[in-house]
Amino acid sequence: MAQSKKKSKGDGPIIIKKYANRRLYNTDSSSYITLDFLAEMTRKDIDFNVIDAKSGDDITHSILTQIIMEEEANGETLLPVGFLKQIISMYGNSMQSMVPQFLDASMTNFRKNHKQIQEVLENVVTSGPFGNIAKQNIEFAKAARDALLPTSKTNIDNSSKDVEIAALKKQMAELQAKLDNLDT
Repeated sequence: MAQSKKKSKGDGPIIIKKYANRRLYNTDSSSYITLDFLAEMTRKDIDFNVIDAKSGDDITHSILTQIIMEEEANGETLLPVGFLKQIISMYGNSMQSMVPQFLDASMTNFRKNHKQIQEVLENVVTSGPFGNIAKQNIEFAKAARDALLPTSKTNIDNSSKDVEIAALKKQMAELQAKLDNLDT
């Protein structure tokens, strides 16, 4: 990614060793980890490389692909069938060398714009005459979500932005209804 990534205690990325028994070893924390842990590191933008312990080959790409496959298989579908078919059709195509850079730049821009939109919505909702109420409602919604949803932290992280946006939309509608009632 073009974004700056969080680093390990050292100067470079965290080195994860993958052994023949399929176990992953985090050399930074000196502990065995899971693919779910690597997915969480990715979500937190922590830079790492996965190295095959026997051959020394960098297998980061295949491990990240494996994480995506597991997420997709567990019902966390993000990639539509049409998109997957288009990606497959690009293999061997003369445009194949351009696709990785295009996808990387597109995703980087998408994440940047998503953060900006979220910040604008939060500022709009929390800066008006009902700003304190909106802030309290946002915190209440977050607390309720965390208390009521028996999902893992990973799933909460994935859907928290969607929940926050939905809560903000609901609050904006409620505030608009209150303002409409004040006019009458």
